[in-house]
Amino acid sequence: MQGNGHNVVARLQGVRKRYGKTQALDGLDLSLRAGQVTSLLGANGAGKTTAVGLLLGLLEADAGVAEVFGQSPGSRVARIGTGAMLQSAGIPDRLKVGEVLALVRSYYPNPRSVADCVALAGLDGLMERQYKALSGGQQRRVQFALAICGRPRLLCLDEPTTGLDIDARQGIWKALRELVADGSAVLLTTHYLEEAEALSDHVAVIDRGRMVAEGSVAAIRAHVAQRRIRCVCTLPADAVAQWPGVRQAQRDGDVLRIVADNAENVVRRLLDADAQLHDLEVQRAGLADAFIELTRNDQQEAA
Repeated sequence: MQGNGHNVVARLQGVRKRYGKTQALDGLDLSLRAGQVTSLLGANGAGKTTAVGLLLGLLEADAGVAEVFGQSPGSRVARIGTGAMLQSAGIPDRLKVGEVLALVRSYYPNPRSVADCVALAGLDGLMERQYKALSGGQQRRVQFALAICGRPRLLCLDEPTTGLDIDARQGIWKALRELVADGSAVLLTTHYLEEAEALSDHVAVIDRGRMVAEGSVAAIRAHVAQRRIRCVCTLPADAVAQWPGVRQAQRDGDVLRIVADNAENVVRRLLDADAQLHDLEVQRAGLADAFIELTRNDQQEAA
């Protein structure tokens, strides 16, 4: 999903942020480019929300530089050009959805039309409803509409699809793709690794405030050489688990599931050992496997 141009819209450089004794960010560098989705991945407490807070000017760094459009994140230029969807919204909940949207649109010099906001965020039929009377998922859709209504060149989304059903999530994915095609830079934090895999041009994995890997989805996946092998066969899992290159083997009824470093050799040996073997599938590691491996390695080094 490459957009037009890759100029840097916002960046963190050598940023440190501490809360009491906790080092939330520890020399983090991150660049966000026009026409790209950057997914910021990390376990709870890794520093993702702190990074978003610095880019939005909600927090001050203890050291290092935070810049949006070449200016301080708190500047008027940065605020007008940035949209955000955070985990807590602070929306006046007695207002109707249409009133909230009109209010937030009024802050911007050239807002998106109401009809566009309704279409992109899936707000059909909600405009006359009080915000507080909406379900959690409907409230998230309203928050997304507010984040995009000012035509932001930088959009920061902190766990945007938590609590959404699959249709609403797909709707937001579609809207994000349109925004990126128009040249917006998007920073996405998400627990749903399949979401990051579907949307990202660039992935940054952080662990305890430090960058442990960044690159394209393919580059992050390449950190993990493992393949997942699935087949229907009669071989005992505990025997296969002893083979060279096999990390793990377990049986699930007729199906044998294997995680292996050297899939080709393991597959050859499986076929030799069981002539009746069938329904063989080999999958490469997904982003989730890579994420687990990267953050585990980093924790082992720290220990």
